[in-house]
Amino acid sequence: MPLNLKVGDCVALKKQHPCGNHKFEIMRTGADFIIKCEKCEKQLWIARSNLEKRVKKVFPKEESQ
Repeated sequence: MPLNLKVGDCVALKKQHPCGNHKFEIMRTGADFIIKCEKCEKQLWIARSNLEKRVKKVFPKEESQ
């Protein structure tokens, strides 16, 4: 069953980015995702199946309205 991921959510991945960060923000969802590193702002395209295997923890977007 697919994870319920939305634009704006943050995810912690099992492997770190080369800059040393584990947290990424979801910029686009669908069959492919665009995720952005919170430390160096690099954007990555990743397939849904690969992302779901690598997710360690999901931090939902906080609704502050």
